[in-house]
This record gives sequence, structure tokens and C-alpha cells, in this order.
Amino acid sequence: MEMIKVTLKEMCDIVPGYAFKSSDFGSGDNFAVKITDIQPPSIDVMNLENVSAIPKDDRTLLSKGDFVMAMTGATIGKVGLFDGSKENVYINQRVCKFIPKDGYDKSFLYYLVSQPNFRKFIFANVDSSSAQPNIGHPTMYRYEQNVPTLDGQKKIASVLSALDDKIALNKKMNQKLEAMAKRLYDYWFVQYDFPDKNGRPYKTTGGPMTYTPTLKREIPAGWEVKNVNDVTTSVRGVSYSSDDEKSKTDSNVVQILRGNNISGSRFVFDSNDVFVSSDLVAEEQKISKFDIVMTMSSGSKEHVGKSALALYDMPHSFGAFCSKFTPNEEARYFIDCYLHSEIFIKYIRQTCSGTGINNLTNGHFDKSLFAWPTEDILKAFNEKVSAIYEQRGVIEREISRLTALRDKLLPLLMNGQVVVG
Repeated sequence: MEMIKVTLKEMCDIVPGYAFKSSDFGSGDNFAVKITDIQPPSIDVMNLENVSAIPKDDRTLLSKGDFVMAMTGATIGKVGLFDGSKENVYINQRVCKFIPKDGYDKSFLYYLVSQPNFRKFIFANVDSSSAQPNIGHPTMYRYEQNVPTLDGQKKIASVLSALDDKIALNKKMNQKLEAMAKRLYDYWFVQYDFPDKNGRPYKTTGGPMTYTPTLKREIPAGWEVKNVNDVTTSVRGVSYSSDDEKSKTDSNVVQILRGNNISGSRFVFDSNDVFVSSDLVAEEQKISKFDIVMTMSSGSKEHVGKSALALYDMPHSFGAFCSKFTPNEEARYFIDCYLHSEIFIKYIRQTCSGTGINNLTNGHFDKSLFAWPTEDILKAFNEKVSAIYEQRGVIEREISRLTALRDKLLPLLMNGQVVVG
């Protein structure tokens, strides 16, 4: 395949995001993509924040197939593709968009800036004089790459896109399954309309309720009040320094999950992940199926309390700013749903409100109270949702397999080591 060396400036225009004011967020019919919304290989469209302002530069508006990159912070260089499922989506400051010039394919350009070589260039040229590492588009324009003709670019992009399309489809399937479990949880344990002995919705049809002063509301008769610590055990993550960090290719290493590895309710991975010697990881700090990893400390209140459930035994551990919660067997599905409920999220926001350092401790979970159902109701719920969680696990493993295959092919195709016929 014929290749020619060109700079990124010859291939595209890089458009920095709009500096939305803090007062712009929270209302309006538009949406902003922040760095935290970039979850490679895509943008987390489900959790975009509303904004009221409209940027004058319409190049900051995203269309289906556009992609963006983080220009600063610990996750600098991560890239996300926009699926077009929402309208009026703009990029925020510290995020940039790439617009290909004539003769260059947009999908190929997306994979070019997603590859490890470009990330290495980013890290080698960051401006580290400020509080956080950052990079500007003039610096990025200097990146050089051997690039095939437009036809060759499209062939390479088509192979990688087929894998990403399957990954995206699997993610949507899991989101639907997760939503099914959440709806059932809300119906049974928030609205208290679980089926009574006659199969009718309990509260709606007049099932007996009892007022509990602890929760300051009525709950079904016979239910208890419990907290997270009553039905789980927990352990804090691995402490390590920069000197302890290893390469992914080193022997006897374990990947350490951190707050940025949790998005929504699932684990995400990128090339900025951390590895340490397995000697630093205690047996109790390994992650087994149905363990829940939560961000306990962060400079951003938005990240505190985020959690993800391990849907299969994982070869990873987690950092000291996270904790692992292992629910009792009968509580595993209930607790996972509770930790993503509006009630728990509200509790976490109130807990972190006004504090300079955003930390959660075990003591905070003594106060995370909920109505605990009777044994028969909990058993019936578990029977309803267990198949949903098992299917999510199967799909999640398939996502991991496809992602590993794509990541292996990406540099080989870009470097011309693998040729598409």
C-alpha cells in the first residue's frame, strides 16, 4: 500500500471547545461534552449535562461521526466518538474536535489520533508548567504519520469501524438490560409495588404500611431499616507511588483501577491505565464476580460515590482512592441497584457538600439507610434479575474481547504491518 508522510496540520483542522460559564450548566436545551464524558472509544451521551448558552462558533457543534479529544488533565489524549443520538451537543473548553481536510477520511483520522503512537506524542510534548498537563493544537499539528491514499484510509477505517460498531451495539444492549433491572428495583423498593400474595401491586392495592421515624416515611409492614455496611464488607484499595508503576508488558503485574475507570455503572479502560507489581496487591484487594468498586476520594464531587459491579472475576485490583464492597449473596443485586439510585446519589452529594476534600469513609455508609425487604420478597427479586445480570456479564466479556482485538489491530494497520486487501 502506497504511503506518504504528512503532518496533522495537513490532514485536519483542530477546533478547541467553548468556555461555558458555570452558570450555563444545569438548564437549557443544549448539551456540553466535558472531559469526563469522553469514555474511549465513544462519548458517554447518556450523562451529558444541559447548558443554556449557544457558542457562536458552530464548529464546536457535534454531528454523528465527529470525534473529540481531552486536551488537559490526567486523561489527556483520550478520544471519544459521537454517535449522534442527541441534538445540540457542543464541546466544552479543554476538549477539541478534529475536522478532516479534503483527501482525508474522517473515520481514518479518528483511528489515527486514537492509536498509541499519537498518545505517546501527546505525553512527550505536554506543557507541564501548569497545575495540570495540557497540550494545544499548534503542538498537535506537528505530529507526522505515514498515510495511505484516501481509498486505503477508507479500507483501514472500515475494518476497525466494524469492530467498534459491534462494541457499541453490545454496550447499548447492556444499557437496556441495566435499565430493566433498575426499573424493577424502583417499582419494588422505591414505589413498594412489588407483587403481593395475589400478584397485585402491593402499595397501590392497599398493602399495609408502617411509618418509620428513621427514614421519615412509610415502608411495607414487616420490613426493616438497614444500611450498606449491614449487608456488605469492604476493603480499601492498593497504595502505591509513581516509582511502583510498571509497564503493561512487564511480568507479574496487575492493573490498578481508579476513579477514571468507572463510568456510569461499568468499568472502562484506556491506554493511560496503571500497572503495579502483583506483590503489592493483597488477596482481599483482588476483584471477584459481584464485587463493587467505588470511588471514595476525588478532587471532583461528581466522581465521589461512582461505582461499578464486577460481572465476572477480573484480573485487576483498585487504587487507594477506591474501596471494594462485597455484598452478602442475597444482597448483591439490591445493593448494586441501590448504589445507583437517586436516593443514594442525593445522600452522597449532601455528604460532600461544603467539604474541601471529597472523601467517603466507612462511617458514611452506616448512615446510608434504606428499607430492607422481607426474605421472600428479596428472593423473588433476585430470581427476576439474576438472568439479566448473567447476560450483562456475557456481553461485557464479549466487549472486552472485541476491544482487545481492535487495540491489537489499530497500530498494525496504521503502521502498514497489516494490509487490507
